[in-house]
Amino acid sequence: MLALRDARAGSVNFVRTWSRRTVLTTGGALLLAACGSSGASNGTTGTTTDEAGGDDLDGAVVLARWNNAVLVPGLVRLPVSFGQDKNILTDGPGVVTGRILDLDDRVVVDGLRATKHNTGIPNAYWLFSAELTTPGLYRLVVDGAAPEGQALQINDVATVPIPQVGQPLPPFDTPTVTDARGVDPICTAVPACPFHAVTLTEALAAGKPVAYLIGTPAYCTTGFCGPILDLMGNVANTYADRVTFIHAEVYTDDTIATAAPAVEAYQLTFEPLLFVTDAAGTLVHRLDAAFDQAEMETAIASVVA
Repeated sequence: MLALRDARAGSVNFVRTWSRRTVLTTGGALLLAACGSSGASNGTTGTTTDEAGGDDLDGAVVLARWNNAVLVPGLVRLPVSFGQDKNILTDGPGVVTGRILDLDDRVVVDGLRATKHNTGIPNAYWLFSAELTTPGLYRLVVDGAAPEGQALQINDVATVPIPQVGQPLPPFDTPTVTDARGVDPICTAVPACPFHAVTLTEALAAGKPVAYLIGTPAYCTTGFCGPILDLMGNVANTYADRVTFIHAEVYTDDTIATAAPAVEAYQLTFEPLLFVTDAAGTLVHRLDAAFDQAEMETAIASVVA
């Protein structure tokens, strides 16, 4: 699982070419670490809804904030950022528009709109959602950005081991303060977060919705998994009496050389991820790689009676 560490230390995934031979095994979500930023936003202004102009992006490269290996048919979540001169833009229009094309440049989904998200995170992302029902290769093209857009792959659900929306979330005995289960530390936040009181197995059996976050605050370099645990703490202040919040680290210790059991249990190759279930333990939302406090709160609020 050392690849998890190596991938997060990579550079911006500027996908500048597109062909039938494009190999799509990973998305750009983990490959955005070693770049700077431009713009004036401090990442705390929240989600905005200002309309976009086609010139606002000035030909910026579309950067995938998803992982291609885990996308399956259905309503697909496609967060993107934008890059210029090897920098990730920290600000931009409140709304951008685009479409999805197939390998023959035929429009598969048109009229897409994505709203900017940046509540509590250093770099903004824009969230597209699209219904894609057929496995295959596609590309997302954003108006005003680089015309080649960003490649994406929809996989046969049978080939993707990660839990999918609509399925029961598999129980797992996550590390707790009373049983670390070979993980030390069980939380790299300082101070440690309060989300290690019960295991995921116990939480799912309790008959309440569950918000299960897998990510490492101390060793994150993508700009998302670091602050995301603090943001979950903010959301928990509102929903702790109605939702059980669980956190699991991605490494067994501070050598960051061995994947933690939580990573192996779901065969993960990236972080962070947030799994949100209803009271019956069915996965209702899965937020991959890039998400802010606003999107997290919306997902959790949806499962609260």
